[in-house]
Amino acid sequence: MDALRIGASGMMAQQRNVEVVANNLANMNTTGYQRRRTEFHDLIYKNSERPDGAGSRAGEQVLGGVQSGHGVDLMSVYRVTEQGSLRATNSSFDLAIQGKGYFQIQLPDGDVGYTRDGTFQLDSSGALVTHDGYPVLPGVQVPPDSVDISINVTGEVLVKQDGDATPTNVGVVQLAMFPNEGGLNAEGNNFYTATAASGAASLVNPGEGGAGSVLQGFIEASNVNAVEEIAEMIRAQRAYDMNSKVIQTADQMMAPSNK
Repeated sequence: MDALRIGASGMMAQQRNVEVVANNLANMNTTGYQRRRTEFHDLIYKNSERPDGAGSRAGEQVLGGVQSGHGVDLMSVYRVTEQGSLRATNSSFDLAIQGKGYFQIQLPDGDVGYTRDGTFQLDSSGALVTHDGYPVLPGVQVPPDSVDISINVTGEVLVKQDGDATPTNVGVVQLAMFPNEGGLNAEGNNFYTATAASGAASLVNPGEGGAGSVLQGFIEASNVNAVEEIAEMIRAQRAYDMNSKVIQTADQMMAPSNK
């Protein structure tokens, strides 16, 4: 029976939906995490022939034929790229992007990763790195005798050394912009890599070319709303249960006692 296939496709689709929502809830405290959403589409329809009929009014004709669907399928899992709330920290090297853009990170395999997670620090040589020790691109080197470090909204890293009256610019934290940021490929650990769908990265200074500004002493929280995710979880579970009842009903109809 088609009802078995239709109910099974609905159960598998809602199972995937529950997994995506559960992953969002698990990462609600992950810095810079962007929640995911599922999209579904209906499968091809089957046309069953049936002769035309007459309506209740004189001369009215009712077209024949019956269109029956074949269920549902998962079309895509996409990222919601809206900005999360900004949270103040006590670290001079924590950075948040207010607006669009991604930080550039040199990954161990040589590729360039992109992230919204700006929890940075200095390594033993004074280079700006992630909490895992991956260098931030382009490289920023802070002199070891610096007594004051500030990063302005345009990404300039300004340091004062002992005895200096004015700060010195030792580098700029640039941002990467993409024609389609939804096409970035998630690599885990809050890193994304460019794909043909996302397009090549264009590097700009913060505040230029549509990029957001950089805020020192802040980090971006995830854009997960716990209330919305729990509501979506309930809807997915109810839809799963309804599809399960479709299969149970179809199985009962196929039982020998019902033939």
